[in-house]
Amino acid sequence: MATQINLPQSDKTQPAPRFAALLEAEITALHALQGRGDYSSASAGAKRLLSDTPANRDLLLIEAHSLRMLKHTDAALAALERLAAHHPDFSQMFLERGLCHVAKRDAPAAIADLRSAVTINPALAMGWRMLDGLYRMTGDTASAAIAERHVAHLTSLPPPIVHAKVLFGDGEIDAAETLIRRFLLETGDHPEAMRLLGQIGQMRNVLDDAETLYAGVLAMVPDHHEARHEYVQVLIARHKFPQAREALEPLLKLDPENHAHRTQAATIQVGLGDFQGVIPAYRAMITEISGETLEARVRRADLKLWLGHALKTEGLTAEAIDAYMDATADRPDFGDAWWSLANLKTYQFSPESIAVMRERLDHPATAEVDRIHIAFALGKALEDQGDFAGSWTAYERGNTMHRVSNGYIPTVFETNTREQKRVCTAAFFAERAGWGLDDASPIFVLGLPRAGSTLLEQILASHSMVEGTQELPDIQRIVHELQGRELDFDNPRYPGVLPDLNAAEIRCFAEQYIADTMPHRVMGRPYFIDKMPNNFRHVGLIHLILPNARIIDARREPMACCFSNYKQLFAQGQEFTYGIEDIARYYRTYVELMDHWDAVLPGRVLRVQHEDVVDDLEGSVRRILDYCGLPFEAACVEFHKTKRSVRTPSSEQVRQPIFRDGLDQWKKFEPWLGPLRAALGPELAA
Repeated sequence: MATQINLPQSDKTQPAPRFAALLEAEITALHALQGRGDYSSASAGAKRLLSDTPANRDLLLIEAHSLRMLKHTDAALAALERLAAHHPDFSQMFLERGLCHVAKRDAPAAIADLRSAVTINPALAMGWRMLDGLYRMTGDTASAAIAERHVAHLTSLPPPIVHAKVLFGDGEIDAAETLIRRFLLETGDHPEAMRLLGQIGQMRNVLDDAETLYAGVLAMVPDHHEARHEYVQVLIARHKFPQAREALEPLLKLDPENHAHRTQAATIQVGLGDFQGVIPAYRAMITEISGETLEARVRRADLKLWLGHALKTEGLTAEAIDAYMDATADRPDFGDAWWSLANLKTYQFSPESIAVMRERLDHPATAEVDRIHIAFALGKALEDQGDFAGSWTAYERGNTMHRVSNGYIPTVFETNTREQKRVCTAAFFAERAGWGLDDASPIFVLGLPRAGSTLLEQILASHSMVEGTQELPDIQRIVHELQGRELDFDNPRYPGVLPDLNAAEIRCFAEQYIADTMPHRVMGRPYFIDKMPNNFRHVGLIHLILPNARIIDARREPMACCFSNYKQLFAQGQEFTYGIEDIARYYRTYVELMDHWDAVLPGRVLRVQHEDVVDDLEGSVRRILDYCGLPFEAACVEFHKTKRSVRTPSSEQVRQPIFRDGLDQWKKFEPWLGPLRAALGPELAA
């Protein structure tokens, strides 16, 4: 019997690392007991340790497995119930439970659990092997053939790869990465090992590495369809839509009816701005999904949501509303669909819809992400009804839930601002005069979200010489390249690295930006708009690489801007908007940084106050066009008549004539905004 490591009650007060090391050693000893067939000792040891750590996944599994091997099947199932209560998505729990049902000769229950196991973790060879036998026994030869192929594939792989895949499937990413890197170092390139490392890179958002790894896999095995599908996902995540379309083509040719491939194709169309083309693609897939199973309803709801987004972007608002409502019919707890209706800004919820949202917001089965979306949607619905107290409560609830999980660290942006001011001085720019690319085509519209940038974009895109695109990620991509992979938030590499770049490197970044944004310039106009708000952090970099680009700062009154951000749920990013103190700090730092750009690059940035545009539209339009070197066109004043795709939350508002109603909306919530006013400080809040 293995040496026992006692963990007395007093050890619970020990530093966590020591306790964890002792527990890991004990678990290793219990696995050794199982390996020698001493299941009685393993079961007893696990039970003893579970008194101190009752939710430990490994101990619960050891106990259940040992009891099953001792033929105490009912006791094993009871242990697995405890495991399921703490770890409901653990593949090994489903596998062990399936094996218990095999022992009890309950084939349907065994198949259900084993299918769940291999769905979560496709690397479980035992699960596929048992399914193969069960399917043959029940006469399901087609499913048996699929299981057999999985068994054959896993059997063909070196054991370390299979082990790493199992670890990855159960969320043990660090252990899987360590094992697979060691395997590659010892044995050289292997397509499945490289694919797994690519999956890990994708999960960790190290997308450049993942792209390289998948490209290597496909160079070795061009017909590796699973790797190709994952490669396309990485290219989409990197906004490399033309490359993604090319990579996807072989899969579409091989299986043109496959919904996974067609969904990727639709996502690429959206990325390239082809909303008219993607609408029939979504409609076709929706009609092809029949039945009322949970899987069918979830899939239909997703497609209807994406259809609604495309219709909204094209200005087909009534059809978008129908699509979103159809999505909630398939999934009443579909928070994204409810929020998408609210995010139209012009939609009025019915009492019936509000009742459904209230019920689903508090329903125990509603997922947290759906709960967050529903809270924001309910806030908008109650605001429209004039119930400002109820609306504030809903907005506050949604923000609190989101803030808990988003991990926002205010000091990161403040450190970056301090470094921008240190590095990007007037002398720094004077020494580099004449650097960069002599290309005046980009017009950057930047600032804080909800500050009127979509209105400015719509005004400019109504000009015959200017093309509106979207919030382009290309400046951010250059920043990420300059930052490097080893992020040090206290001493960031960027912008400190800027003085180390020579003129050729600066010009190369400019050429990269122009080339990467070209696929979005489908109309061929001489100027185009990049409306990424967060580019205000990088005005120095923009000036350095594109000294002739125009830069417009969309500014809005602080209280209005900050509250508008607080009640907005963003699809991604903008994590500063989910707390009053965070928003105020961010606004203050934004003003500080923009003041710095004004000081070191005087006249370089045109500031456009949203309230001025509302009060004097034509005068503001003329001022903007003069700054951009463009002749006046009346269409820019009648911007709401311009037909174009608009992706941002303000899409419906910029399709209407300008109005003053939104300027003072925040004042209806003034009783709850004292902390915001105080956090902004008297100068800004006034």
